[in-house]
Amino acid sequence: MVKALACLALLLPALAWGQLRIEIVDGVEGAMPIAVAPFAWESSQPEPATGVSEIVSANLRRSGLFDPMAERDMIDRPTRPPEVRFGTWRLLRVDHLVIGRIVDGPDGWGHEIEYHLLDVHTGRILLSQALPVAPGDLRFGAHRVSDAVYEALIGIPGAFATRIAYVVVTGLSTDDEVFELVVADADGHNPQTIVRNSQPILSPAWAPDGRRLAYVSFATGRSNIVVQDLFTGQMRTVSSERGINGAPAWSPDGSQLAVSLSRGGSPDIWVINVDGEARPRQLTHHWSINTEPAWAPDGRHIFFTSDRAGRPQVYRMDRSGDNVTRVTFDGRYNARPSLANNDRFLAVVHSDGDNDFRIAIHDRETERLRVLSDGRLDESPSFAPNGSMILYAARQQGRGVLAAVSADGRVRQRLVVSEGDVREPAWSPIIR
Repeated sequence: MVKALACLALLLPALAWGQLRIEIVDGVEGAMPIAVAPFAWESSQPEPATGVSEIVSANLRRSGLFDPMAERDMIDRPTRPPEVRFGTWRLLRVDHLVIGRIVDGPDGWGHEIEYHLLDVHTGRILLSQALPVAPGDLRFGAHRVSDAVYEALIGIPGAFATRIAYVVVTGLSTDDEVFELVVADADGHNPQTIVRNSQPILSPAWAPDGRRLAYVSFATGRSNIVVQDLFTGQMRTVSSERGINGAPAWSPDGSQLAVSLSRGGSPDIWVINVDGEARPRQLTHHWSINTEPAWAPDGRHIFFTSDRAGRPQVYRMDRSGDNVTRVTFDGRYNARPSLANNDRFLAVVHSDGDNDFRIAIHDRETERLRVLSDGRLDESPSFAPNGSMILYAARQQGRGVLAAVSADGRVRQRLVVSEGDVREPAWSPIIR
């Protein structure tokens, strides 16, 4: 059965319902002026329709922190540092310049992206690299270049060489709904359907290795937690207990999942070994609903949602289940916690009791909570691996879309597919 399901997954069409279209709703006022000159194509292989420099420029623009110059406004188009006339770029009011070329890789295998980041005002070369790229991976290579430029200028790693998972629901009624679990590049390109079913798919969660997804499947008529290898397509059911099997969350080492199991009673937080060699271990023992676990980056604590105080709020406990403490107090509802990589910021679904549910960020140092989104039914927050952005599900004109907001609330994006409701987003770790 597992092999048959794996083969079916691999046979599904690569494109789900069109790639996500990213719209920048708000950016940072006074974003950094930068130019990404067209990279010279010096390879013997066919040149792709979209160039590396176009991808890098688009990545930097959608971060909201950069204002890339349009290619049509570039007077010079250097590809090597000696060709740069810094005075020209200063007149064009550009702070930084990215130049480069694409050549054949060693022995004709793949490509090599040679690129340089220059400070226009000082004339210094801030970054130079020759990046080897496997055949067919130029777009991924462009994301790697974008990450390096972003880190050199902003001071934190970029998150362009990542992927996102989400669920697309199509159908005119509940009787003919189709659920697809889709994985795409972080810029919306290369969407691939991982699994398709007439029954709900929920709560996708990325393993730290970036090659496995855990999710909840109702393919058998009741909830099961499935782990799927995206490279081989192999699926394995890791939890099929009586009652609820939900909300999988990977441990930082990728060996365990924290999950919500009811076993016929109220849901509690359990930990299961992904390899199935150890028995599930129960962490919470409470009559209330305990669900939506999220591991702290260091693996020492688990955050979760519980209504033990009467309404859903976020709590924290040791990974042993001891020392349970309440984390959120602002508002009548805080749920679905997602931790930033620095363990300081916690994204939640927040409500003050007015039936509006928005994405908020809780600062664990100052104990302050700030609302970031402005929708009515925003849900499922997921931090980017560098902590800069939060991806979430929203409603627009009666259908589900994805949206993203920066952790400081200044940058907003909307990600829309051509057809269907989009929900349940999850941001991958950085792909190495």
